[in-house]
Amino acid sequence: MNQTNKGSALIIGGGIAGLCSAYYLLKDGWKVTLLDSGDLRDNCSYGNAGMLVPSHFTPLAAPGIVAQGIKWMFNSKSPFYVRPSLSTHLISWGFKFIKHANAAHVKRTAPSIRDLNLLSSHLYDEMAEGEDFAFELQHKGILMLYKTEKMVEEEIHLAETARSLGLDVETLSKEGVQQLEPNVKLDVLGAVHYRCDGHLYPQALMAQLIAYIRKKGAIIHEHTAVTGFEYDQEKLQAVIAGGQKFNADKFVMTGGAWLPEIAKRAGLRIPLMPGKGYSFMYKPTEHQLVHPSLLLEARVAVTPMNNHIRFGGTMELGALNNSINMNRVQGIVEAIPQYYPDLKVALPEKKDVWFGFRPCSPDGLPYLGYSKRLKNLIIAGGGGMMGLSLGPAYGKVVSELANEQLSSADIAQFSPERFT
Repeated sequence: MNQTNKGSALIIGGGIAGLCSAYYLLKDGWKVTLLDSGDLRDNCSYGNAGMLVPSHFTPLAAPGIVAQGIKWMFNSKSPFYVRPSLSTHLISWGFKFIKHANAAHVKRTAPSIRDLNLLSSHLYDEMAEGEDFAFELQHKGILMLYKTEKMVEEEIHLAETARSLGLDVETLSKEGVQQLEPNVKLDVLGAVHYRCDGHLYPQALMAQLIAYIRKKGAIIHEHTAVTGFEYDQEKLQAVIAGGQKFNADKFVMTGGAWLPEIAKRAGLRIPLMPGKGYSFMYKPTEHQLVHPSLLLEARVAVTPMNNHIRFGGTMELGALNNSINMNRVQGIVEAIPQYYPDLKVALPEKKDVWFGFRPCSPDGLPYLGYSKRLKNLIIAGGGGMMGLSLGPAYGKVVSELANEQLSSADIAQFSPERFT
């Protein structure tokens, strides 16, 4: 039941974390103001693969990723690239990433990542039942398609770990995968089907969240970039943005890939690098896909949505920039017929290519919780490739923290200031 007079909450950032925070705070009776530096239509949640991924219990910082990343560095069409830079932020992030890319880190953190994703999937189900929402939520699972014996071995081992974590997973032969995709020929050795996963149409979700929070009374200030903060030793007093001062009882800092810059203005240090990804939409005349998939060797995501197929991929680490590297896009296009020979996908024009920045923490874990220093500031971000998947969990936990309630998920490992 909606309760009143909880107080005022100010949210920085209109991406999936900020919108879901507004959604749950409004439900709990808070007066909500949301600030966004853009128009709420240019963030990373719009063009991503729309996947809900309890399967992604392994953080980005995992064994083998450093060696593989070095090999990919020398291929202009590869799925991973680090833009050379003398940036102290990139170097510091890199050392932290290498430190965490080990089996012990994965084992320690996997249950918490799994639980946060499962919570979020459940919350998406609840949200989709509301009359204000129709964002093509489906629970058909995701197919992890592989073509090489090396990947077969790695993925089957990962599937065994997933089963030990209680996830619904099935290993499929080539024939088994083909039965699940009767409309298109597959050229693979097999797949692991993560039936615990789901997918949705991001554009519809984001538009409906914006409309919902406006309808419920949220005050949204677009093109209102944060330029400063007023705070004493223990609490935030106000946010300075767009030439105005905004006061509140509780503050929520999201901001996606811009989180470190915003946090720095508040005297906080939150390491994060933007991981640029590209995507484009394809309209099939036939051969419509039934299931979303990940093309494992190529690191390409494939999602049917809105009567189209969205193809996406690449992880380009470096400073924020608005350039589009068409070689990376071509790498995505060239991977498609290797798995789906029937799909004749042409290289899209540059104007039809979307790009966005995944907010990547150096240990691959999200930032979620109260600031240690500023007692009325809650931070939610750093979800990397899980950002959209974790949206409702972010929002639910933010609201519970604001209400000083027990959290629905164990967030002990997600402390926003764990690197300070």
